[in-house]
Amino acid sequence: MEPSEKDFFSRIKKAITLNPFSSQRLAVDLELTGMSPGSPNEEIIKKLTHTVSGVIERINQRSRGQGKSLSADNAELLRYGMLFQVFHLYCDDYDQLIQQQVERGKDSCKVTFAREVLQRLTDYGFSKSEALQSFALFFQMRRAYFFIRNIAGESQCVKELRKSLWNNIFTSDLGLYDTYLWNRMEDFSTMLLGGTGTGKGMAASAIGRSGFIPFDEINGCFSESFVKTFITINLSQFSEQLIESELFGHKKGAFTGAVDAHKGVFARCSPHGAIFLDEIGDVSVPVQIKLLQVLQDRHFSPVGSHSAERFQGRVIAATNQSIKSIRKQGEFRDDFYYRLCSDIIEVPTLRRRLDEHPDEIFVILSFIIKRILGRSSQALVQEIGEYILTNQPQDYLWPGNVRELEQCVRQILLHWSYTWQQAPDEPVEYFSAAIENGNLTAQQLLAHYCHHLYTKLGTYEAVGQVTELDRRTVKKYVVHHQQR
Repeated sequence: MEPSEKDFFSRIKKAITLNPFSSQRLAVDLELTGMSPGSPNEEIIKKLTHTVSGVIERINQRSRGQGKSLSADNAELLRYGMLFQVFHLYCDDYDQLIQQQVERGKDSCKVTFAREVLQRLTDYGFSKSEALQSFALFFQMRRAYFFIRNIAGESQCVKELRKSLWNNIFTSDLGLYDTYLWNRMEDFSTMLLGGTGTGKGMAASAIGRSGFIPFDEINGCFSESFVKTFITINLSQFSEQLIESELFGHKKGAFTGAVDAHKGVFARCSPHGAIFLDEIGDVSVPVQIKLLQVLQDRHFSPVGSHSAERFQGRVIAATNQSIKSIRKQGEFRDDFYYRLCSDIIEVPTLRRRLDEHPDEIFVILSFIIKRILGRSSQALVQEIGEYILTNQPQDYLWPGNVRELEQCVRQILLHWSYTWQQAPDEPVEYFSAAIENGNLTAQQLLAHYCHHLYTKLGTYEAVGQVTELDRRTVKKYVVHHQQR
């Protein structure tokens, strides 16, 4: 292998291990292709894959002609190039498979291109087990990229969110993940934090649908559908009496009304899957203790049963409450928190996203309108976006976040109007003048100040951290100010 080829594949190895949503990965790809920063990512990868294929072919031809084998170090670098090439040659096929699986649901789809991919890898010298492992990892990587990419936006906070989600699935080093952790991620629980309607469910789905799933070569499909492996439950929907049954299941006759046995979400979760426990901040301390025991020893018992069952999946939890606040008030146990916080990811508010990148509203509207209509319409995106920007109150907070924006679009489509949920904030100058003139009571001062901070920070929890008030008190003052 020539020195230039060795350097080229060393950088390909680096590119493989980097987060595809990171600026570092983009910089390496641009350096390798010589393309400009504004080039479409698809074109960058297409050119890089073509270059990799050419270098591989040149090295193989030279090795055959000279009758020499590569050194161990060079052979390893060449293998990285081969893996890069094979993965990117079939990205479109993986994307089609993902779409088919979403439409089909819980039954695994046949993978028509599997034999071709496995044959390419074995022709390159990979063993059968290595080829199967790589094929399953390729599908996992493409699923993760597919679902994370659907979180639209160009603001810095959204870019950081996409990067964090990838690291949550594969760590910050794909090589580390592939060597040590691909079958050990159940020990890494995740907490998603963010206001109502910010998209925590979408973030959880991206993680939960992107677990490693082995390929079943005999049946020609992956051993499970990624649709089936992700289970979600909103804990705020169930009473104290029913929540344990929904989580752990129950035996027939375990309590009045238990006419049949019931499997809870922990029993239904696949070893390759994940459970999304939404509104985890709403569960009582006794339930937290039982969940803590499951996370610690990975065993649980259905209500009315003494037999232990094993839970092998991953846990993703979410809350729109301030974890700091509810821990301080004793509503959320510290030991439970420390079992859930292997990774903490904050999902940004819509207001923050628009503050960082005002044109992001058009990007989000493109996804919303396509979901509502079943097809894209750039004309509608432009019309609705301009209506919103023209008619929304100054410094509007979007208290319902992306979920509110979706309903805003529906109301505009129906009536070409929208009822804004909040009056515009008063100018800071008015606030300062009122203080200077001594026209505010202590209660009015707090209400003004809390509302002012809320317009800047976007959540009651953030205001509470600044003012050292609990969330409910902050909300009371903000609502009072808005309704005055």
